Amino acid sequence: MTTKADSADPGGGDNEPVMNVRTTVGQLRDRARRAVRDAGLPSGPPLRPTRRAWQFDVLMALSLGVITVYYGVDNVGTVVVREIAPGVKHVMTRPHGPGGLAFMVGLAVIASGALALRRRYPLAVLCVVTAATLATPQSVLRLTFYAFVIAVYSAAVYSPYRVATLAALPVAVVLVGTSGNSVTPIVPNEYIALLILVPMAVAAVGLRTWKLRHDEGRTRLSALEHRQAEALRRAVEHERARIARELHDVVTHNVSVMVIQAGAARTIMRSSPEQAGEALLAVEAGGRAAMTELRHVMGLLTMADEGEAAEPGAEPADAEVELAPQPGLGQLETLVGRVRDTGLSVDLTVTGPPRPLPPGLELAAYRVVQEALTNTVKHASGATAAVVVEYRPERLRVEVTDAGGRPGANADVGSGRGLIGLRERLAVYDGTLSTGPRLTGGYRVEALIPLETP
Repeated sequence: MTTKADSADPGGGDNEPVMNVRTTVGQLRDRARRAVRDAGLPSGPPLRPTRRAWQFDVLMALSLGVITVYYGVDNVGTVVVREIAPGVKHVMTRPHGPGGLAFMVGLAVIASGALALRRRYPLAVLCVVTAATLATPQSVLRLTFYAFVIAVYSAAVYSPYRVATLAALPVAVVLVGTSGNSVTPIVPNEYIALLILVPMAVAAVGLRTWKLRHDEGRTRLSALEHRQAEALRRAVEHERARIARELHDVVTHNVSVMVIQAGAARTIMRSSPEQAGEALLAVEAGGRAAMTELRHVMGLLTMADEGEAAEPGAEPADAEVELAPQPGLGQLETLVGRVRDTGLSVDLTVTGPPRPLPPGLELAAYRVVQEALTNTVKHASGATAAVVVEYRPERLRVEVTDAGGRPGANADVGSGRGLIGLRERLAVYDGTLSTGPRLTGGYRVEALIPLETP
């Protein structure tokens, strides 16, 4: 007994051939639909003829129109006798009278005048000229034949609808070539040049394809060059911003500390020469630190050029300074010490087990502390500050707070570029920066930087 499930089993030997046939038919149907749909899609943008091309086409259409109209007028009512066999003649009378004249002139004007649009609407011009050629009497084929040759060439070269054009060209040639009869063929012997249309169309299609590929390649090359230039411009801007951030962080901090120490030395120079000397020593130490960091930054920028220009075996000047590592969290004690020398009370607290971090990340955290303490020195004179570095398994937290104070004598409004630079630094490592006044007074800067789980 055969059940319903057994009869519907796709693995059955009787059902599999039927399913294969249905699948094949469905695929063929889908391909046919896609082919029909793609036939109406242009393979490229429509041609935009130049003014000179328009003038040439209009002049050619006008010249051909004048010639064919003259030919039609000259042959109205004439009789053509053809010998189709020995002793057998066929007599043809060409259109005559006003009606025949108007008919022939109309065909000549339509076929020739349509050629003025052969570059802009090549496929439509081919259809119009083909219809005019089919309507032309066999006795006056020259009236529209030359316009048909030009229309075929124009459609093959200029039409953006490649699928539709490749289908229309052979249809038009076959219709024109087979519309006559054995006595009065549409293509007499003197018009055997129609056979040239086939290789002409093939050559025109090849030329059109080559032009399209050449234009597409040139367009892609131009787009690639534009993208490369844009990428280079962005890279240059990014590098300039990075250098500006480094110079800002190095110069602002050290110069601010030096200005404060120099001001203190000037104030107490007469009353306490020894303390003034210590302040001047701090200024000197700050200047040396600034020069060291500036040499490092400039060394990174010029190292490649110096290496290329140097003699083989020669060592560049200040190589040890230039190749020194960038400051990191290990140098926070030195940084805090320099700030304490300005008279600002700073507490440094490190919680959690320290661990090695990428140099760029450590430099970003160091710059956060440096910028925050610099702003405290400039805008909160007499305040106390606290620096907290907290190592967590998933992130690094750096916080700098101050209790508030009065602006220093050399404090300015500032442009906010320092905090903007910090945010850009931290964004590279998916970090965030929070700044703002505290409810209890003072200011707070907090940076959170994600870390890879150890």
